[in-house]
Amino acid sequence: MFDSLSEKLQEIIRKTSGEANLTEENMADAIREIRRALLNADVSLNVVKSFITNVKEKAEGEAVLKSVKPGEQLIKIVHDELVELLGGENKPLDLTGNPTMIMMLGLQGSGKTTSSAKLAKKLKQDGASPLLVACDIYRPAAINQLKTLANENNIDFFTLDGSKNVVEIINAALNYAKEKNNTVLILDTAGRLQIDLEMMAELMLIERSFKLNEKLLVIDSMTGQEAVDIARNFDEQLNITGVILTKLDGDTRGGAALSVVYSTQKPVKLVGMGEKIDPLEPFYPDRMANRILGMGDVVTLVEKAQKAFDEKNAKELEESMLKNSFSFEDFLKLQKQMKMLGSIDSILGMLPIPGLNKDTRQKISHEGEKQFKKIEVMISSMTPDERKNPDILNSSRKKRIAKGAGVSIDEFNKFIQQFEMMRKMMKGFGGLAQNFKGGGKNAKNASLNMMKQAQAMKHKYKFK
Repeated sequence: MFDSLSEKLQEIIRKTSGEANLTEENMADAIREIRRALLNADVSLNVVKSFITNVKEKAEGEAVLKSVKPGEQLIKIVHDELVELLGGENKPLDLTGNPTMIMMLGLQGSGKTTSSAKLAKKLKQDGASPLLVACDIYRPAAINQLKTLANENNIDFFTLDGSKNVVEIINAALNYAKEKNNTVLILDTAGRLQIDLEMMAELMLIERSFKLNEKLLVIDSMTGQEAVDIARNFDEQLNITGVILTKLDGDTRGGAALSVVYSTQKPVKLVGMGEKIDPLEPFYPDRMANRILGMGDVVTLVEKAQKAFDEKNAKELEESMLKNSFSFEDFLKLQKQMKMLGSIDSILGMLPIPGLNKDTRQKISHEGEKQFKKIEVMISSMTPDERKNPDILNSSRKKRIAKGAGVSIDEFNKFIQQFEMMRKMMKGFGGLAQNFKGGGKNAKNASLNMMKQAQAMKHKYKFK
């Protein structure tokens, strides 16, 4: 998401960085380009006007005009305004109540039912006991879809067969939840192809009959400017508490997200990626602003790593490093855990790499994924002993493995050289972790040793 806007803004900032000072003339050029970038990203005109006015007011201050680093100053101004435009700060779900009640809203096809399952999966991972409640009394297919998603992800599900009364269904679900000790009810309400009076009347009946903690509007981020009208209509009738944006990885422009927050003054609380039932992720305006401006999102990457990496496997890998016994099996384990962080493309998008645009990221990702698959085939062509003991690979073994993997002996030897380089680097760095844990003098010595090791490896392997 925001790839187009991100590339344009980064290009504008790079041009401004080449100036000696931030003057009224080059500032006017930058403002003009920013306005154009926002409009091209499908941001509504009202939002663009407000954004540009605020940036201009801050950029015309005396302190800015005297700045010796105009690019950095412009980044700070645009970053702060983007954060405000995206909602200011993360707004967590209200999970008070016994049980918590969350009503999911949205047009048909917005991803509401899938998002309900994704939300349930996230809450379950966070320690809650969710219950998915099928409240779409018009489309049996929607009920079956929700039931299937619940079964596939081991999540509790409730429906009242034959009932055409949503209040009756929810009351029965509340009783069921008390018996099963469910702590959160997620109400998957009926959607329509467009907003109509009948639809709103039913949703308003639910709102007035029950104490709802959250009324979350699910919006397909690829909808474009129509999303603003949808959000405004729902908010006027039901006073929504927040927005869930779906298919965030599919929309390269991203203007809908900026426009919806501005138009409703309601926060984006959660975001969803792709069609798979991966848990929804919290939305952090400051982190998204960082990514748009090419500053990366290392915090989210670290959080993903903490969830994805198995503690036992991580401990075993650490011990292998310390003992200098890192094997091909360890390499596969490490590669498997890296995959759990997401695609190479998504990981690169969270790293602060200047000038890395979408096309370059995708090329690197494509080549990287292809190489990883080759490596898996090569390691799979080894015997168990060879996978555990890299040192036993002689010439005849290498030829056999290369033939079995369908690669040339030169390509296999190149992989072995890279693997050996990795082992030697790990040997150098492996013991440093122990010293860091001790703190004080040990940590200081570890830092010095790390610098020496890095310099030695750079010289030995001629890294640039």
